[in-house]
Amino acid sequence: MSVNDPIADMLLRIRNALMVQHDYTLIPESRTKLAIARVLKEEGFISEYELLKGKPYRNIKVVFKYFDRKQPAIRGLKRISKPGLKVYVGKGEIPRIYGGLGVTVLSTSRGIMTGMKAQRLKVGGELLCSIW
Repeated sequence: MSVNDPIADMLLRIRNALMVQHDYTLIPESRTKLAIARVLKEEGFISEYELLKGKPYRNIKVVFKYFDRKQPAIRGLKRISKPGLKVYVGKGEIPRIYGGLGVTVLSTSRGIMTGMKAQRLKVGGELLCSIW
C-alpha cells in the first residue's frame, strides 16, 4: 500500500494505538522513522523500540510508556511540515512546545534531532512534528 506521507502515517499509528491503550504498535521501517523513534526514546516518550526483520517488510516495534492508571507518556502528536507545505526554521526561530514540556523534531543537516539539541548546535532545519 502506498503512503504519501510516511511520517504522518507513523504519528497516526502511534496516536490510534495510544487511544485504545495498546502496549505497542508496528510501523513500516524507514531511516527517518527510526530516527524519530530514537528521539522519542531519548526524550522518554516511549519505553523502547526495535527493528523487526520479517518478510516481506521490516517493521519498527514501538513499545509505549504508561504512567499509573494507564496514562500514556505521549499526550499529543502533531505533524507540522507536510508534503504540500514544508516548514523551515532558522536556528533562532525554533518553537517551544508547552513552555519546554513538549518536543519539536527537526530534520537538520546534522540529522534528525530535537529542537533543544538543534539550538545548542546552532542549526535550523525542517520542522517535522511536535510531541507533548
